[in-house]
Amino acid sequence: MRLIALLLLASALGMSQQHASHENGRHHGQRTAEEWIRSLENPARDEWQQPARVVESLRLQPGRSVADIGAGSGYFSVRMAREVGETGKVFAVDIDRGLIDHLAKRGREERLPQLVPVLAQPGDPRLAPESLDLVFICDVIHHIENRGDYYAKLRRALKPDGRLAIVDFHKRELPVGPGVEMKIAKDDLIAELGAAGFGLKEQFDYLPYQYFLVFTAKR
Repeated sequence: MRLIALLLLASALGMSQQHASHENGRHHGQRTAEEWIRSLENPARDEWQQPARVVESLRLQPGRSVADIGAGSGYFSVRMAREVGETGKVFAVDIDRGLIDHLAKRGREERLPQLVPVLAQPGDPRLAPESLDLVFICDVIHHIENRGDYYAKLRRALKPDGRLAIVDFHKRELPVGPGVEMKIAKDDLIAELGAAGFGLKEQFDYLPYQYFLVFTAKR
């Protein structure tokens, strides 16, 4: 599996006509962390990703504990850290050391001690059992291998009433995102998570290119 953060960028920024082709995008290890950070934080992304509205939909409260899987530049992590406040925690999970260093620096510069970078491994987010109110994954899940095992690790990390929120691209031709063959259809993802012990709790339909699903563990 490619680095989670770099895969996030490849899908999030789309390999559209103004970017490299999808096939070339799969070799994005040639870029530096700084180049990926600039791309992830490109203001043009905000137009379709709607980060403020996504975070608002999560209804985070002060003191909550969140993991952002494939945190990259902190595009969502920083926004969520402001919502949970200093009494909460946002674990910004990534497997790229350069991006983890960037997240640590950004947390200091923006005075967000609640932002905690986590250097993970492919296939293991390294999250403590029953420690999280929310796991958030945006534009990454379709790149994770052995998803059944990964879902099991996420389920163990969630508190009994914790939620798993996934944003990813619809399985059709879009001006952003990876090629259709790499995407997971919404219904297929719901079925995958059902087999892993998760039930769909709610969904949001306002994103133009992505589904936004929220799950809880079946009891």
